[in-house]
Amino acid sequence: MNSRADIQKSEKIRAYMAWGAVCIAWGTTYLAIRIGVQALPPALFAGIRFLLAGLIFVTALRFRGYTLPRKNELVDLAVVGVALLAVANGTVVWAEQWIPSGLAALIVATLPFWMVGIESFLPQGDKLSFRKVCGIAIGFLGLVLLLWPDLQGAVDPGYLKGVLVILIAPLSWGAGSIYSKYRKIKTRPLMAAAVQMLIAGIVLTIAGAIKGEFAHFNFSAQGWAALGYLVVFGSLVGYSSYIYALAHLPAAMVSTYAYINPIIAVILGWLVLGERLDWLVAVSTAIILLGVVLVKASPSRKKEIRARRFIPQDEVEQSSTV
Repeated sequence: MNSRADIQKSEKIRAYMAWGAVCIAWGTTYLAIRIGVQALPPALFAGIRFLLAGLIFVTALRFRGYTLPRKNELVDLAVVGVALLAVANGTVVWAEQWIPSGLAALIVATLPFWMVGIESFLPQGDKLSFRKVCGIAIGFLGLVLLLWPDLQGAVDPGYLKGVLVILIAPLSWGAGSIYSKYRKIKTRPLMAAAVQMLIAGIVLTIAGAIKGEFAHFNFSAQGWAALGYLVVFGSLVGYSSYIYALAHLPAAMVSTYAYINPIIAVILGWLVLGERLDWLVAVSTAIILLGVVLVKASPSRKKEIRARRFIPQDEVEQSSTV
């Protein structure tokens, strides 16, 4: 028989493997979205992804004995699911029709700036400290530096539209995450995530139908490959690995994926799609991530914000993914 120490060691190894899976899976989703949205209309692309992932998750979890959310929890799940997946993820997919995947990842990485800003206006929220203000200023300076070459001279209208729209993503993620902090539910994390995916999938699919996207829905190998990758790795593998890693590793350790994801996205965009990667991009990335580190490392008088999928307070850590 294996000793308790051997079992704990094995669990620790699996937990680090799960953390690695989160870094890779969520770091590559930006590339998959950029590839897929060139072949499939954005709202249906995102909607079908979440519908399929949600259905698979709910079915599998029900077979494992997980209970469905209570009726009085559905409104809260719907609010967060729409804010984080339908609106935030939907705008990322829509914007990546025109902007590079690496740029999308770096803009999404500014999520902590928006969160601390929004919460500072709440009566019970943490107020902005000097370190947080410095972190936000440094991070947005890096973002301006990153965008500066593309904003000089004649600006492509599609590119400008994509940049402006994707700024909605971290704002919506931040608002939804803070809402989840103050609206606690008892549904287990994976089931909550599955139901949020279903709700977001329904909303996005209806939006696509209203926009007339079914008329432009082509069954291309490129689009379906990207869709399948996002369902399997972006949703099923990514979410389950994240929950497992949080259950067996310190939240601070697991949260480091947020610094690795944009780096993976920028490098993959350069390698696969020929997106820009020069010294200015590298420096801008480092400055943005430095700002994120300063904000996330700032002392808080309150407990950490729970994950956006209603992870229990003993599994605390804010997360964002596309």
